[in-house]
Amino acid sequence: MDDFEKLGQFYLGRTYDLQRKQRGGDLVLYDSKDLVTHAICVGMTGSGKTGLCLALLEEAVIDGVPALVIDPKGDLTNLLLTFPNLAPEDFAPWVNEDDARRKGQSAAEFAADQAGLWKQGLASWGQDGARIARLKGAAEFTIYTPGSTAGVPLSIVKSFAAPDASIAGDPELLRDRIQTTATSVLGLVGIDADPIKSREHILLSTILQSAWTAGRDLSLPEIIQQIQKPPVARLGVMDLDAFFPATDRFALALSLNNLLASPGFDVWMQGEALDVDRLLHGADGKPRVSIFSIAHLGDAERMFFVSLLLNQTLGWMRSQPGTTSLRAIVYMDEIFGYFPPVANPPSKTPLLTLLKQARAFGVGVVLATQNPVDLDYKGLANTGTWFLGRLQTERDKARVLDGLEGSATTTGRPFDRQAMEQTLAGLGSRVFVMNNVHEDAPVVFESRWALSYLRGPLGRNEIKRLMAGRAVSAPAEPAASTRAVALGGPVVAETGGQPVLPAGLPQYFLPLRAPSGTRCVYHPVVYGAAQVRFVDATLKVDSSADVTVVTPITSGVVPVDWVVATSLDMGPSDLEAGPAPGVGFRDLPANIVTQKAMDGWGRDFTTWIYSSQTLEVMRATQSGVVSRPGESERDFRIRLQQGSRESRDQMIERLRQKYGLKTAAARERLRRAQQAVDREAGQAKAQTLQTAISFGTTLLGAFIGRKTVSASTLGRATTAARGVGRALKESQDIGRAQDTVEVLEQQLRQLDEELRAETAAVDERFSAESEPLEPVACKPKRTNIAVRLVALVWAPHVVSADGRSAPAW
Repeated sequence: MDDFEKLGQFYLGRTYDLQRKQRGGDLVLYDSKDLVTHAICVGMTGSGKTGLCLALLEEAVIDGVPALVIDPKGDLTNLLLTFPNLAPEDFAPWVNEDDARRKGQSAAEFAADQAGLWKQGLASWGQDGARIARLKGAAEFTIYTPGSTAGVPLSIVKSFAAPDASIAGDPELLRDRIQTTATSVLGLVGIDADPIKSREHILLSTILQSAWTAGRDLSLPEIIQQIQKPPVARLGVMDLDAFFPATDRFALALSLNNLLASPGFDVWMQGEALDVDRLLHGADGKPRVSIFSIAHLGDAERMFFVSLLLNQTLGWMRSQPGTTSLRAIVYMDEIFGYFPPVANPPSKTPLLTLLKQARAFGVGVVLATQNPVDLDYKGLANTGTWFLGRLQTERDKARVLDGLEGSATTTGRPFDRQAMEQTLAGLGSRVFVMNNVHEDAPVVFESRWALSYLRGPLGRNEIKRLMAGRAVSAPAEPAASTRAVALGGPVVAETGGQPVLPAGLPQYFLPLRAPSGTRCVYHPVVYGAAQVRFVDATLKVDSSADVTVVTPITSGVVPVDWVVATSLDMGPSDLEAGPAPGVGFRDLPANIVTQKAMDGWGRDFTTWIYSSQTLEVMRATQSGVVSRPGESERDFRIRLQQGSRESRDQMIERLRQKYGLKTAAARERLRRAQQAVDREAGQAKAQTLQTAISFGTTLLGAFIGRKTVSASTLGRATTAARGVGRALKESQDIGRAQDTVEVLEQQLRQLDEELRAETAAVDERFSAESEPLEPVACKPKRTNIAVRLVALVWAPHVVSADGRSAPAW
């Protein structure tokens, strides 16, 4: 399978002959790029739908694609049951003891049978333990259990944070985020709110809009408080109390407060943050598969969480650059109730938005259901791939056919409803029809054996065992801006008031941040602010950075030393013109602070910046790509991975065009040569002519086979083969015709070998996950240092009872 993995092809199974009811020999590969137009998988219980979807996810993980997996039933936790050694003792802790009892076996005996079954099953599909190991090592797998500590808990605190600029700056997206959040929260307390008619919904939406448009985060306790005391006096043209009386607002606040105070709800506020960026990639940039097991939640809680997760995914997605390659997968198993044709639950709007917009960002949405009747097929009209398994009723088939017909109309592709209906009627277990708009025609196939052990839904105890020892790896809160360090110390004599400075010498004050009544004193420091531009044409770096520091004034030989300066996040506009009332002043060393001295310190400040400030970036040693200023190694590696995938996909398309033309020409020549042989042997039957080799079993056939390379390929191939056809028509020598067939077969085999060689080159060029990085420093030129301010500044300090001082800004 290595060759296909290098080409970004997902191995889903092999072709299946419905008439003979047997598996064919041709591999069914799915191009990873096709998934950016999304997929839907429909099949009744027992159709093998879960196994196919798990196989699709496994292939994506092996290709380095991260995934968010919403698991309402518990089946998808099986992705963590991967046993490369295929040993019975690995299976034993996870086999279903009820299944063992039904077979009259002990757990150990049943585990041995399952291990043997999996080893044999994998081998029959050309797979082994090494491929399981590759899957297991390709990503970090985590089971999250919102509202529970069985797996890794998730905190919803961030869900009420103000959306980033990509959402806040788009009125339509902001409105959708506000409406779905309000509907989800109200659903938790049993209020089925209409965004237009419900006063609860209108009030909650107003509270969210007031905070979020101001860029202010909210928490659930703050929302409860603001329901009682809203930030507005009127709603529409009506006074607040007339529209929603205080007593009724109190009742709503009480309902939410009861929820907040209820036993167990505190788990919703604990655990890792609901941060999609961190859920998709680890601290080292490694892809993650985050499985959200929600089987333990009630209907309202499930809807609440799914809606929040989808909204957070939208926000993350909008912050990503555009791409035509697959960046991430959002998968939901059993979409029933979340995407209905008529109703509008909180989950539907963000799902619709993802289906419409995610393609531009490389995010593939995969939905699965065994309930095809309860789907909004209009919303699925742009879905590029349909995986259809065995369906239970004629009504189910009719609904699916309606959906396919609508999709064909949207994409402008022909659709044979009668032929598809006959195909659906013949499907059995693990046999699917794939209708992919990126391929020439639908294909019927049998899904491959899953690498993961399909044990069935895992319960709380099994999830707890799987996640045992898995520490909560929530990212630390961003460090507070450094306001001061190393400027404290014993307080020396204070003057009666503010020291007198030479005429015309400006002075400023850092803002005082200390509780009222606290004893404080100002210390003299020199403040320096500059903008530094780093330019390096070789590294393609052109970036500016602000440098703001303070350094103490001493009575030593070097009264101001920028080497001991402390950084602070406070620009010149943040400085104050006068002191805070009631704050004393530390003595200023005599005859030191003069205009001449200040000018010299300004020159020293420039020299210090020139000698000490560098812009540190990283460079990938193989590709030569350089990190962006301020970009962490994690984010750089994630960008390298995506860039590598995009480059690989572009090269694959070039390979497909190159070998598609050559292959089509060779096959046409071979067809004509075989026709001549058959004619000479008196066996010419035009409707049953076949090439002499099984083209689909080769890498070339599986890679090119079902794709339309270009509109003119077949015509050009036919033209290229015309001369061969004429020569064969003129020849009556059957031996010569057979020799020609053998030569052409050899040419196809050579093309296959050439493609394999180029595939190896693809793998060598685009392996970004482990590419070494080297640090590179970029220094500024003196001419690129713009000093904005060097001045005397008074820095407030809190004075303790023992005379020690600490910064108070």
